[in-house]
Amino acid sequence: MGSNVVIGILSLSTIALLVATIVLGVQKGGVDAELKKTKSQLAGSTVSTATVVRPPVGENPCDGTKPKSGFDDKPCYVDEVLNSLEQAGANVSVGYKGSLNTTAEPITTSYYEAGLCPVNVHWHLGAEHLSDGEYDYEGQGPHDIHKRRKLAGKTRQGTLCHHYDAEDEKFTKEYDWKYCVDMEVGQTYEVHWPHSKGGACGTVNQYQTPFYDGVFCNMDKLAPSTQAAIGVQAQVYTIVNDEAYYYPDMIRGMIVDGDMGTEVTKYTGSTTGTSRSNEVCSSYAPITWQVDRKCHLISASSFDKMCADMMSQRDDMSDDLYAHGSREVVADELAANNHQNLRRD
Repeated sequence: MGSNVVIGILSLSTIALLVATIVLGVQKGGVDAELKKTKSQLAGSTVSTATVVRPPVGENPCDGTKPKSGFDDKPCYVDEVLNSLEQAGANVSVGYKGSLNTTAEPITTSYYEAGLCPVNVHWHLGAEHLSDGEYDYEGQGPHDIHKRRKLAGKTRQGTLCHHYDAEDEKFTKEYDWKYCVDMEVGQTYEVHWPHSKGGACGTVNQYQTPFYDGVFCNMDKLAPSTQAAIGVQAQVYTIVNDEAYYYPDMIRGMIVDGDMGTEVTKYTGSTTGTSRSNEVCSSYAPITWQVDRKCHLISASSFDKMCADMMSQRDDMSDDLYAHGSREVVADELAANNHQNLRRD
């Protein structure tokens, strides 16, 4: 974190990750308990009772490590004076920079090279970021889930990709979801992979829900700054019912293949989620974001495989098997002026 931001322990604490502002309890139990819990949250959802094998029950050192206080959301402005550090998700279009001055610098290498590991995966309905011509306010989708959940007072939809074609069967043919909940072919989703130096990296407890438990699991390793110790990968997809777009290991992180993961904007921001807006800001900042500027096609089966992998973790990840709401795109005044638009050739 920049020297103007972190004082002592704040360098270690401001490290919480992103997005989804769902304060969720960690519940242990078998697959049947997971499915019962998730179904009760989302009326009308359908999930297969297909068997998913999990590791032996054991101690989870990350359970409950999310800070209990000191990081509540707060007004972005007080008496019209900025009261917040940089926020996410921002506009990541080529050439864009926010107007919030910051001395924080994002991680520009891969997270692996910087010593971070993925500690969670979750996704949002629509995109929380904006990339002109890729996922923006002019994009299209089937909207069925958006309308249904909005009427129920649930999930806010973000920006949309431009791939959807109602005349092309791969965007409209229903998929028999077995593990993911309340998902839709043809819809846009932004996937987030929170990473941390403080994760239980390389162990059976690496993946955690809520993601904060994964980020803060080993607080003593969250140094030298928040943005150097915590990062989020983000990649935006339109789901298709077509096995030509199958990738088997989405739980591991951003897909890098062909033009996927090639054009990436790196900047510092905050955690996201629908409790935050351009009036209410996250206190978990600054952290690094690495965001793919392109929208990609991905098979529904790729997502379902990811959900099966999530259900196979020791920690109960059932509260992340469905799309969370999207925060509104961050205003220029709340977006950092350190965006780096990088390209991997």
